[in-house]
Amino acid sequence: MSSDIVQAFAHPEERSIASAPADPRDRISLRDHIVTADIGAFQQERGHGQRLQFNIVVEVRPVAAPLEDDVDRILSYDRITEAVAAELAAERLNLLETLAERVAERILAAPQAMRVFVRIEKLDRGPGALGVEIVRSRASVPVQAAGEAVHPVLAYLSNETIAAPDLSARLDALEAGAAAVVLVVGMPEGTPPQSAQGPTQRRIDLLAIEQNAWVLAGRDPRCVVVSSRTELDWAMKHGKTVVWAPSKIVLDAVDGPKGSPRDAVALAVWLAEQLAADRLELHGNIAAPAGSRVKVLAQR
Repeated sequence: MSSDIVQAFAHPEERSIASAPADPRDRISLRDHIVTADIGAFQQERGHGQRLQFNIVVEVRPVAAPLEDDVDRILSYDRITEAVAAELAAERLNLLETLAERVAERILAAPQAMRVFVRIEKLDRGPGALGVEIVRSRASVPVQAAGEAVHPVLAYLSNETIAAPDLSARLDALEAGAAAVVLVVGMPEGTPPQSAQGPTQRRIDLLAIEQNAWVLAGRDPRCVVVSSRTELDWAMKHGKTVVWAPSKIVLDAVDGPKGSPRDAVALAVWLAEQLAADRLELHGNIAAPAGSRVKVLAQR
């Protein structure tokens, strides 16, 4: 077996050493960490946990001053396992590549971390281990806008508001002073197709909401429809106005909204909490719900 192939299948720690930069770095690692998760792009993978094995190496800056045996001065091993657990809990994912990217980004958010090797393997998909490995450095991780977390303004627009002649003026007012704007809509007028099965009806209702999102997009060119958390994060970091198409995020969420999608205000509150929104504005003749962790304002 050639040295290149040996290196390709070596543990990430060996790969880290082989490609080490000139400046000295320390390394911490997680080896053969196995968890069970619901992940996969194929329908037969949904609802069935499968074992994932993680091997992760993080290159860190050496501490300049004496450690003095102070745990707060180093990058804890817990940071690695917590990154894995947090990303698996955030939402259901289709791709190992996406999971690896998010775990790497979360680890590199620590100031000590300089470069991270993430290898994830599925252990139950065949006779061998099927997986991906990525290498990411601090310079390749997207930064938060202006170096700070972005807290968008969410706005639920009723059907009457979507059709109103002052829609553009309302959008102007929302964008004024907001870091980013995420628009949420509800069911369109009329009754969608009906199914006797609850999960099927949930999908039908979510798709009906997405049709209404495209109706809003046709009313103002600023209203770009997005469906994934990646698209939402990009839009927020760049101060854009977008319309949320909810089916992907809701169906993939590990701990998603429990009610019917027809309660679109509750859906908007849930998204506002997920995005740590500055506030949620309700545009139309809508009563503000009680018990939300975000500020809710009713706008007539």
